[in-house]
Amino acid sequence: MLKIQIMDMLLPWLLKTGGKLLITVLIAVIGYKVIRAIRKGVGRSMEKAGLEVTLRKFLDALLYAVLIGLLVFMVAEELGIKSSSLVTIAGAVTLAMSLSLQNTMANFAGGVLVLFLKPFKAGDYIVTKDGEGTVESIGLVYTTLLTIENKRIVIPNSSISNSPITNSTGEEKKKLVLNIGIGYSADLKKAKEILRRLFEEHPAILKEDGILVVVDSLGESSVNLSVRGWTLTEEYWTARWELTEAVKLAFDEEGIEIPYNYLNVHLTEKQKQSGQA
Repeated sequence: MLKIQIMDMLLPWLLKTGGKLLITVLIAVIGYKVIRAIRKGVGRSMEKAGLEVTLRKFLDALLYAVLIGLLVFMVAEELGIKSSSLVTIAGAVTLAMSLSLQNTMANFAGGVLVLFLKPFKAGDYIVTKDGEGTVESIGLVYTTLLTIENKRIVIPNSSISNSPITNSTGEEKKKLVLNIGIGYSADLKKAKEILRRLFEEHPAILKEDGILVVVDSLGESSVNLSVRGWTLTEEYWTARWELTEAVKLAFDEEGIEIPYNYLNVHLTEKQKQSGQA
């Protein structure tokens, strides 16, 4: 009789609890499948939008965390756990983490800004207050540069997002400017003709964008010329080095002087005698 009474008491509770557990499991399973479907759809949309891989991974992880959090709240409600308690716990944990990771969070926010705004991309050559080099990778916390000496510079993203950045290779074309000083007694017209000819003959100079040769200023000891033309960004440095050498050789051949500073030393008789002694 006692067993029957106990079973009569437990059966309604078991049915109620079992039903809740079954509903909870169904919510968890169906919810997880819905989350996977949402992530796949959002992932395809981000890929079509051309977002950076690093940014896509971050947004996917953030979306996953938010959806899992909502699913946990739904399951907790079904089990009779008050959502207000979970919110309080989650808020306290978030506050503690944000206070202890302030610098990391600032770098993280900077990384998100860089990935969203795209002031540069991997492969670009940039100049920042912390160094310059070719962008090797853009992370959510740090950006890594590779210098021309093959040194790796790791810069916090908070520093990059809060300071001026010069992207030297962000555009397809780049203006090549050479400034050369010639002596006042040199043939000015001939010097300008040589500069124009050298630029016109160089294969990297884009002739359709025009070539400009001007007298830029009159210095204390030189007439300062400036020659300007356009080149593809990837050919800029090679063209600059080759043209600089070509100008020097051509001016030497034509007898056009490139002034340089020199010092005359005059010795008195007393100084000469002292030196001989």
